[in-house]
Amino acid sequence: MSGIDVAGRLEGKVAIICGAGQTPGTTVGNGKACALLFARAGASVVCVDRDLDRADATVAAIREEGGDALALAANVAKADEAEKIARVTLETYGRIDGLVNNVGIGAGDAPAKHLTEEAFDQIMSVNFKAAWLVTKACLPAMEKQGAGAIVNISSLASLAGHHMMAYETSKAAMNRMTEAVALSVARKGIRCNAILPGLIDTPMAIVGISKQRGVTQEQLREERAAMVPMGHMGSGWDVAHAALYLVGEESSFVTGVLLRVDGGQGARRG
Repeated sequence: MSGIDVAGRLEGKVAIICGAGQTPGTTVGNGKACALLFARAGASVVCVDRDLDRADATVAAIREEGGDALALAANVAKADEAEKIARVTLETYGRIDGLVNNVGIGAGDAPAKHLTEEAFDQIMSVNFKAAWLVTKACLPAMEKQGAGAIVNISSLASLAGHHMMAYETSKAAMNRMTEAVALSVARKGIRCNAILPGLIDTPMAIVGISKQRGVTQEQLREERAAMVPMGHMGSGWDVAHAALYLVGEESSFVTGVLLRVDGGQGARRG
């Protein structure tokens, strides 16, 4: 998927990717894939991550390919830092055409009976509130331009989860926020959509879950692949190409959509 020619599809655009760094691993994360792909499509990309070194690594990869990018460290769950993201982007590039909210955590999650209040508050803050804060910070610039596209990276777990109550609830809230924002700014030329990834082979998913469960990464990959109707997991590039479509002109009449990228897993009932 990463080899598809996307040149020119975002030429002259400026995009913010929150969560553009990634945990170490052999595959690409959703945020880094979005940043790389958007740059290949011609966009100037602001790579936001709480870890500046990881944001810098993504920027270095973009510049190595001849693209334009800026690394920015920020805690997106804090209002002043969300506002900083919009401010620095405008000071550097003068506009904001696309925003991808791709920050999410699940550490400490559990079924309702065992979930702690601290873990619940942290997960809701990072997964849901942060996306709202950055969206809120970027909307004035998009309204002034009369155009813009927001993509929220939700999860298939928002529709059919299992035992991660806080994560599933936070992503379900993100889905409804996506629709609410889409309706509130539709007449201002701004679109808002969400991607619901299914089982994706990213470092955060594979490395983290394999350690938590005490199984090898290969065993975990086999287990996850067997759950997908297509017989294999997706990659960060699958999510990135969906995001590129939703930010680009090809989707100019698409807003308020919850797009599953899941190999058919969400089509199952029962």
